[in-house]
Amino acid sequence: MTQSTPTRDESIKTIAGLVKDIKFAMMTFMTEAGHLHSQPMTTQQQEFDGDVWFIGSKKSDLVRSVRQTPKVNLSYADSGNGFVSIYGDAELIEDSAKLGELWNDMYKAWFPQGKADPDIQLIKVTAMGAHYWESSGKLKGVYQMAKAAVTGNPPDAGEMGESKSVNL
Repeated sequence: MTQSTPTRDESIKTIAGLVKDIKFAMMTFMTEAGHLHSQPMTTQQQEFDGDVWFIGSKKSDLVRSVRQTPKVNLSYADSGNGFVSIYGDAELIEDSAKLGELWNDMYKAWFPQGKADPDIQLIKVTAMGAHYWESSGKLKGVYQMAKAAVTGNPPDAGEMGESKSVNL
């Protein structure tokens, strides 16, 4: 039986389901010195549609680096249920209407002037592709790991869940 390649919409729907309840992403970017650096970022509460939005500081290493090298990676992990790694292009956006849509008063801790703070920078990541692993379930995973420990044979990857790379 041949497995068909998922459509873009199917892949986006799968990824949306995997990341919907994960609040934080690790965003990896290239520093001005040419090193990879990761930092936690709060994903804005919008359903994944191929774009991911963040609120950052114009003074941050991340924003300075994105101006030079917009390629980034977002990593999401859910304990025991799976992970998603999204790669794409980051874009620095100035849009007060979008900021109003994304704003939450908790951001006043970082931006004391509220939505009018001149340090606020919207960051939009347009996903180009992703790799995800979706667990087959905790109980089945524990069983497969125990079986592997007893038999000395690694668990069958298909029994542990689904792993797939997709272009978006």
